[in-house]
Amino acid sequence: MCCDSSVVNMANIITGIRIFLSLSLLFCLPLSPVFLALYIAAGISDMIDGTVARKTGTASEFGAKLDTAADIVFTAVCLIKIIPVLDIPLWLIIWTSVIALIKVINIVSGFAKWHEFVAAHTVMNRLTGIALFLMPLTLTFIDLKYSSVFVCALATCAAMQEGYCIMTRRSDTGNGKSVLSCVQKTEH
Repeated sequence: MCCDSSVVNMANIITGIRIFLSLSLLFCLPLSPVFLALYIAAGISDMIDGTVARKTGTASEFGAKLDTAADIVFTAVCLIKIIPVLDIPLWLIIWTSVIALIKVINIVSGFAKWHEFVAAHTVMNRLTGIALFLMPLTLTFIDLKYSSVFVCALATCAAMQEGYCIMTRRSDTGNGKSVLSCVQKTEH
C-alpha cells in the first residue's frame, strides 16, 4: 500500500530527522561539541524543511503539524539539557515569565476575538527565534546576563507586536498577508 504523498515527502523526512536529532541531544553532555553539532544540525533542519515543502509543492497540514511537534520536542529537550547547567539570575526568570505571560495573553485574546487560535508569523518573531537559537552557541564567550538582555528585549518587542497584529489582523510577515491568512495557510 502506497503512502499518501502529503505524509511521506522530503520536507517531512527532514522534520522527522529534527525529531531524531532532538531526542539524541538527551544522551549528550550539555554544550559539549557533540551536543552543539546535533543542536546546529537540528536548527538547520528547522530552517530548511519549510523551504523544501514550498519549493517542491508538498506543503501540507500534516507537515505543518509535524513541524510544530518537532519544534516542541526540540525546545523541550534543549530546556531539559541546558537550563540545569546555567546560573540563571532571578531577574531573567521574571523577565522570561513576563514574556511567556504576554504570549499566553495574545493566544487567549486572539481566540476570544477571532474564535480561533491565531499566531502572527512576524519578522520580529523570526528574529527572536534566531537569536534564541544562537544563544547557547555564544555561552562560552558571551556571559548569559548580556546575551539574555538582547534576546529578552527582542522577545518582548516581538510578543507586543504579535499582540497588536493579532488584535488588529495586521502583520509584518514580509508577504503582505494578514495574521489570520498566515495562520490559515500555514505551510510546513
